[in-house]
Amino acid sequence: MNKRIDIAKVQPKALSAMLTIENYLAETELSNQLKEIIKIRSSMINKCAYCIQMHTTAALELGIDQQKLFAISAWSESPLFDNTERALLKLTDEMTLISHNAVTDETYAECFSLLGETKLAEAMMQIIMINSWNRFALATKMKH
Repeated sequence: MNKRIDIAKVQPKALSAMLTIENYLAETELSNQLKEIIKIRSSMINKCAYCIQMHTTAALELGIDQQKLFAISAWSESPLFDNTERALLKLTDEMTLISHNAVTDETYAECFSLLGETKLAEAMMQIIMINSWNRFALATKMKH
């Protein structure tokens, strides 16, 4: 079976609900650069080519260096990421792979220390949302 349903057409209210969360995320204090790094990393873990293409393009438009984008897949080995980016990438890994070890106390405490309560909540919602979009795209075999 090659053709899959278009959830947006079959259930427009579901898409509308997701877009409501996207509108909230667009207004949060977390920087757009950090949002895109989160989206790219989660999409890499989930192997969502559609979202990787979309968010690397957006990251380039925001001025994120190509070398940093290339290094996201191996962020823990790369010197290109600052402490906040590293903490958020670790949080993204743990939340995206939530069934492995959940979110460790260490990761949570580090993110809380660097971001504070509000931005940590925003980052967590961003991770939740991109994981939802990845599943949306992968389950319906969306093509970029």
